[in-house]
Amino acid sequence: MNSSTKETLAFQTEVNQLLKLMIHSLYSNKEIFLRELISNASDACDKLRFEALTDDALYEGDNNLQVDVEFDAEAGTLTVRDNGIGMNRDEVVANIGTIAKSGTREFFSQLTGDQAKDTRLIGQFGVGFYSAFIVADRVVLTTRRAGMGAEHGVRWESEGTGSYTLETVEVPQRGTEIVLHLREDEREDLLNDWRLRSIVTKYSDHVPLPIRMRKRDDEGKPGEEWETVNKASALWQRSKSEISEDEYKAFYKHVAHDFGEPLAWTHNRVEGKLEYTSLLYVPTKAPFDLWDRDHTHGLKLYVQRVFIMDDAEHLMPRYLRFVRGVVDSADLPLNVSREILQDNRVIEQIRAGSVKKLLGMLEDMAEKRPEDYQKFWDEFGRVLKEGPAEDFANRETIAGLLRFASTHTDTETQTVSLRDYIARMPEGQDKIYYITADSFMAAKNSPHLELLRKKGIEVLLMYDRVDEWLMGNLNEFDGKQFQSVAKGDLDLGAVESEEERKAQEEIETEAKDLVARVKDVLGDKVESVRVSHRLTSSPACIVLGEHDMALYMQQLLKQAGHEMPGSKPVLEINPGHPMVARLGAEQDATRFDEWARLLFDQAVLAEGGQLEDPAGFVSRLNQLMLALAG
Repeated sequence: MNSSTKETLAFQTEVNQLLKLMIHSLYSNKEIFLRELISNASDACDKLRFEALTDDALYEGDNNLQVDVEFDAEAGTLTVRDNGIGMNRDEVVANIGTIAKSGTREFFSQLTGDQAKDTRLIGQFGVGFYSAFIVADRVVLTTRRAGMGAEHGVRWESEGTGSYTLETVEVPQRGTEIVLHLREDEREDLLNDWRLRSIVTKYSDHVPLPIRMRKRDDEGKPGEEWETVNKASALWQRSKSEISEDEYKAFYKHVAHDFGEPLAWTHNRVEGKLEYTSLLYVPTKAPFDLWDRDHTHGLKLYVQRVFIMDDAEHLMPRYLRFVRGVVDSADLPLNVSREILQDNRVIEQIRAGSVKKLLGMLEDMAEKRPEDYQKFWDEFGRVLKEGPAEDFANRETIAGLLRFASTHTDTETQTVSLRDYIARMPEGQDKIYYITADSFMAAKNSPHLELLRKKGIEVLLMYDRVDEWLMGNLNEFDGKQFQSVAKGDLDLGAVESEEERKAQEEIETEAKDLVARVKDVLGDKVESVRVSHRLTSSPACIVLGEHDMALYMQQLLKQAGHEMPGSKPVLEINPGHPMVARLGAEQDATRFDEWARLLFDQAVLAEGGQLEDPAGFVSRLNQLMLALAG
């Protein structure tokens, strides 16, 4: 091979940190490096198959795809070679010299120094190639992209210590070859035919293309003949009875590029008018890019066992973007594109069937494995809350899977299902009461809960930002309407007695003049002022219209540059509170004005709103404190 001048480049800072971390944190499970390299090689072959659907010349006359593993005990090297798509120079720099992933900073901020925890984080982040440095002190990668001439090969080399070299070399065959120069203390263990075969069988038996090693003679010397070490069959096409739990877990790690194990999976074969197989996994931990809106998500799509594309987002709705796995259809054309997928009836049917299976699996987990379901909810609950707005057909099913905090436990952990809530409803209650706020403590301590707490009526405490969106798209569950305790009139139905209603009417009549005086002071700041039905110990609260967005959400959207429609809140006052009683007795017009404004500002702050005149609020508060001190 003729080579050009070498170019030395520095690793991205995060890569340096990662290399040090992997060498130390993953050493106890070092054999996974081979699984990761084989997985990458398998993906490269899949990508070649896909690109060759529209350009058969990429095969260069050889469409028998495979991964070869061999070693040289004298040289101390282990080689993994594939004849897949290969890489050009820019792709080598992008895929190996940098970590082109969102969440990099968050990833490093969560590292603890605890090897077990950090290993799980590495798995979530997905950095398979770098695992080679767990066992090697030098790695040489030689690659050429399919369809480019031999002179367009690239050699990448590094000792994993801060920099790498790149040079252009002639490579006759397409694909990628990775040569690991093993550390002295790794050679005896890994440069062994039986040992390597056992690792391949353990971790990569499911890879659906041949993984080959050379046959050896009685003295252990390699010959010219190759043999397939793995089963080389598409695992998802095998019968469920033939697949062990360990095989399912191993395949998940391959398809999801996750070092951790899946929390659950569902394997289904559909036959009849439409034929397809799906193997869907729910991860144990959320990936770092779960909230990256630009990240493509989805499943691997195969047509008659031929890989078509990664991240086929049309196979799964966005609220299930954490799902990993494969779908293999017999009813799609081999040249199917993302554009064709978008409006394809077969895809719509596969998607609908896959969603139902996935939701059914979650329902089964919630019923039979509640501890596992709680783990799922803690990781993916906020994503699932997007479901009712996106998936009308499955809205009731998704609602049954939701979990919330509530006044029943008064803890921040979201464990209460809507069925739990309904089962605890007292006689006469016909609504599901809830409150949204920007934090758990704001929801828990909201003055809107006072009457309901007094009566022992449970309220769902919602404090995730997605909750406002969720409740705007979820009107009822199991025939019970939802009602926000902070919006509109508080209707307790039959829970409230006729005597209580009459007492409330008497209070409203007695406070009629006070209500009018406060409204005159506040003017256009409020829609109206009225006597509160929901307060027992607070002086006042802000109440929004039935369809108004919570004040804290309005504020967030304003800060993001969104125009908000003009809406005025209602101020509810509690005449039984000493502060309101004192206000009602105040004859000095100026002081009444100041105190009424103070009362309103306090209610706005308690609701998570922002004051128009914070300095004025502080001034009035100071004056009140001085008056009390005097």
